[in-house]
Amino acid sequence: MSATRAAVIGGFVVALALFGLLEVLARRPGSRIPTFGDVCAYVMQYEVGRVPVGRIGVFGFWWWVGWHFFAR
Repeated sequence: MSATRAAVIGGFVVALALFGLLEVLARRPGSRIPTFGDVCAYVMQYEVGRVPVGRIGVFGFWWWVGWHFFAR
């Protein structure tokens, strides 16, 4: 494994750990930090006119993740 690949994998592991820590902090009683579900709900309700831009954006993000990490 090259050093570059190890650094990228390490970066993703650190980002995932920070995301998990943020979610744990958000779920404490009385916390003012929104949970991941709250953020997704807020983004998905965004509309421009009658076009659900938030839902399209979330769908596009999941499509991108699937294309780059799961399609091989």
